[in-house]
Amino acid sequence: MIWRVANRAHPVAVGIADRHYNRQKPGTPQFVPPGSCLVLLSTDNLSVWVSSRPFAEYVKHAWAGAWMNTTFRREGGPLLASEMILEALAVTRGQWGDPPPLGMVTFVDASKVRHKRDPGRCYIKAGFRRVGRTKGGLDALQLLPGEWPGAATAINETEALFVL
Repeated sequence: MIWRVANRAHPVAVGIADRHYNRQKPGTPQFVPPGSCLVLLSTDNLSVWVSSRPFAEYVKHAWAGAWMNTTFRREGGPLLASEMILEALAVTRGQWGDPPPLGMVTFVDASKVRHKRDPGRCYIKAGFRRVGRTKGGLDALQLLPGEWPGAATAINETEALFVL
């Protein structure tokens, strides 16, 4: 396991999120949309993942009721991005239980992903499927409940001090 639970204002997670293309207000102390969230920070402080259960009044896409992956940024580390996604999904399931009927969705802006021949490929390798586009032109990827990994537990903060 490479993930540990952080919070929406963890300074290292905020710094990584500030470098993600979807960050709306870099430099602000929080980077997660309103609603319940699970912020995961890699033990090497090089990656961040956010699972979100948005408030219904803020959902403006066709997959209302699905959990969201609002941020995944990997700036290095030993694992493939697809492996990190699978671990993050397992931790999400461990924290929140079984996913809702619509599973999880994430949106990829192909015009903002640099040096990628197939934007969203790491999600596809982790089991997500392309399911359409948002009104704003983002690629929508979805992972249905039957395709999720089993539940797992993140490393706690004390254990993270000893992981190399």
